[in-house]
Amino acid sequence: MKIEVYCDEAYPDLFSSKDKQAKYLFIGSLWLKSEDRERYKQAIHVLRNQHKIGPEFKWNKVSPSKLDFYKSLIDWFVEQGDDLRFRCIAIDSGQVDLLKYHENDQELGFYKFYYQVIKHWIHDLNEYQIFCDYKSNRRRDRLQVLKRCLDYANLSATISTVQAIRSEESVLIQLADLLVGIVSAKFNKKLVAGSSKTELVKHCESGLCKSILPTGLCEKKFNFFRINFGGVW
Repeated sequence: MKIEVYCDEAYPDLFSSKDKQAKYLFIGSLWLKSEDRERYKQAIHVLRNQHKIGPEFKWNKVSPSKLDFYKSLIDWFVEQGDDLRFRCIAIDSGQVDLLKYHENDQELGFYKFYYQVIKHWIHDLNEYQIFCDYKSNRRRDRLQVLKRCLDYANLSATISTVQAIRSEESVLIQLADLLVGIVSAKFNKKLVAGSSKTELVKHCESGLCKSILPTGLCEKKFNFFRINFGGVW
């Protein structure tokens, strides 16, 4: 089976920032069968046209005037069931030891966690195309190294592509941005009572029939993993 993965992140610069605006860095990913891509894109474009939304939607653009569109988009995402899946991880930046584990390189650490987002959903005999939101990297080979590491993670699967695309060029990257924004805003306690973003988070939880909290690995539709740096029993 051919699978496509669209990735985005929230607070990606937490490892290097001295003025931390949040506790958790989030990396999120949207997973779908390649054969469904065009149908999904068309459905999103229809919703966007119905609500007269411009060329790009994202979490930071959620507002009272656009709330109906974002609610409709979440409803559509939920309606696709397990054919359209979301997985994200939360990393407590205060617990990350860059010097000890990541060669004192925040960019290296960031992509090691990117690897963790993806590798657990790579399955035997499938072929994967992975699209990351464009990020300006100090080293230009980061995505090539990520692809090589994912290749080694499961020798029975094929990682055909790991490439960066700009969010304005992909409604699926934009949807990943929205979903990771929803989780990050709630978990980083950035929601303001009575705001349109708070209402959207509640709407998402209502559609999923559960609160947005860390889940088990077996959760397929809306998978949320908080990395535990202290180990477990």
